[in-house]
Amino acid sequence: MSVIRQMTYQPAGRRAAAVETMTFERLRELNDGGTQRADFNVLALVDAGRGAVTVDFLRHPLRERSAVWIGPGAVHRWDDIAGVAGHVVLFVPTAPVTHATRELVASPDLVAQWTIPDADWPFVDSARDHLVLEATAPPGDASAELPEILLSALIARLRPPHAEARAANAAFRLFRSSVEAHFRDHHDVGHYARSLGYAPRTLSRAVQQVTGRTAKAYIVDRIVLEAKRLLAHDRLTAAACARALGFPDASNFSVFFRKATGMRPGAWQATMTAE
Repeated sequence: MSVIRQMTYQPAGRRAAAVETMTFERLRELNDGGTQRADFNVLALVDAGRGAVTVDFLRHPLRERSAVWIGPGAVHRWDDIAGVAGHVVLFVPTAPVTHATRELVASPDLVAQWTIPDADWPFVDSARDHLVLEATAPPGDASAELPEILLSALIARLRPPHAEARAANAAFRLFRSSVEAHFRDHHDVGHYARSLGYAPRTLSRAVQQVTGRTAKAYIVDRIVLEAKRLLAHDRLTAAACARALGFPDASNFSVFFRKATGMRPGAWQATMTAE
């Protein structure tokens, strides 16, 4: 089990820059192969080569013309990037300048990896190149706004798979934000339905329309993800996880975790230690 490295956004060169870019070659120089958690967004575009990245315990392939988006707080590890070419964009959550792209960046359940369609690639490539050019301009020649404007253009051009349906569904957006804020204290759909002013069935239909899961399953998945982070990287006991996640006791949490994953918390934690 690797010790997690907490990374804070510290742009090189321009202290006030909200957006920074680097090549995969530079990433390889900085990367120690360890597990990381950042307080900023990591958006990677792969031009060539193959590799892998693990985000919140799921391994994703890196291949030509693919994108990776790692949101703040996600635990990740670059597993095999020796032959990967492309760019990585680092930015704070408030960097995008349009309402739509800020809403997208604020999503707590980003799609981690996807392939960019051939028809979209020339536009994505051009938007990325313009962003890199402005983000790496000498301080005296740079406008603080331009990288943020160009980041928004790049995000809009990328059209991540989670963008359209989730942006269009107001009930899901409200539910998603409420779950992210309160999942440690409230585990039942009824609480979220009452607080948001929806009938439970209406809310669940909205969540299923966007995610393919019921509202209850969405809440369970969010709690399980946080439990795995606490067990694997903060190395908490089942009792400590229970307290952190709003369960009355360790036994109740253990039953919940086993039902969701098929393993008891301690056994799952041991598999992470073995890796």
